[in-house]
Amino acid sequence: MKEELSPFIFGSTVSQSGFTNREGDLEKLYKNLTQGINTMLISPRRWGKSSLVERLINELKVKNPEIKVVSFDLFSVASEEEFLEMFAKEVLKASSNVWQDWLQAGKDFFKQLTPVFNIGIDPVHDFSVGFDWKQLKKHKTEILELPEKIAKSKNCRFVICLDEFQNLAAFPEFEKLEKSMRATWQRQKSVSYCLYGSKRHMMTDIFNNPSKPFYRFGDIMLLQKIKRDKWTSFILEAFENTNKKISPELAERIPALMQDHSWYVQQLAHYTWQKTRKKATAKELQDALDELIHTNTPLYMREIEGLSLTQLNFLKAVSQKAEKLSSVETMNKFRLGTSANVIKNKNILLKADLIDDSEGQLSFLDPAFELWFLKQYFRVAVKV
Repeated sequence: MKEELSPFIFGSTVSQSGFTNREGDLEKLYKNLTQGINTMLISPRRWGKSSLVERLINELKVKNPEIKVVSFDLFSVASEEEFLEMFAKEVLKASSNVWQDWLQAGKDFFKQLTPVFNIGIDPVHDFSVGFDWKQLKKHKTEILELPEKIAKSKNCRFVICLDEFQNLAAFPEFEKLEKSMRATWQRQKSVSYCLYGSKRHMMTDIFNNPSKPFYRFGDIMLLQKIKRDKWTSFILEAFENTNKKISPELAERIPALMQDHSWYVQQLAHYTWQKTRKKATAKELQDALDELIHTNTPLYMREIEGLSLTQLNFLKAVSQKAEKLSSVETMNKFRLGTSANVIKNKNILLKADLIDDSEGQLSFLDPAFELWFLKQYFRVAVKV
């Protein structure tokens, strides 16, 4: 018997059917990039940035096939040299469907650099371009200028989407690269950039700090959570479309438990759907929640292992909704150390995206991690 595919997607970008309530974000991003406005997309991890950009790319291919789209992830890029070579490769590949054109473009548009091409039996998947590092370091702007040069020669436009952009900041000479990118890209008239990443504080510092080169490079979009009523409707429809049922109250409880966090709503809904034969009950949802916490426990253990004792105690105080963390009473109760320790640990946990500071109220950024934390350290088990 053929198993039906789950209507709830997590762990990868969502499909057309799994994409919900980002139409406004999609429209804004689409208009920005097709109208020449560089856009920085910022949100916590697993809120749906990559799915949104993937939908954008699909929209561009359907509605604007003349726009050349470049998209790649910087998560595993380990050096400035690797970034520049990948940038050149992806721009060349996007410029034409014919690999011979890539070689010709390399000859036409590089004057100071000498590219070395490697092409396998399947050029689409086995194509690379390399440069002498000494040359590349001296003439990196030739790489950064490449999409604009090709766009002008072909009378087309480029949209370039770079995921986990903040990872470039780990490069030893990032400040020089940062200045070169801004100086080059801001002059381009035929290229729009979508730069996005999941480390909010790093991304905000790069793009919203007046002392940094990328300040006011374009429009900053702070991705918001999907509204609960939209999640509820989505879950109800997904169950119905797969010949299963769930009550509106139970469907609403799923995003409520996960505080409308995109990844976890999809994961909890999937586990609930998976455990349901005909109609979901509170038991299926409870079992699904227990499975979600258990499945993610190794991840949360790794988060905890890297913390100092006072940082762990700080999280305990946050989990208990403690107020005035710098007060003598609170510092003594939770063993937070000195007031200087409190300030230091707060900043460390904020930068690590373990906590959020919204309107002066500290909270866990990851709702499932919070549930696990309460169970682990306070023996509090959430009942659905």
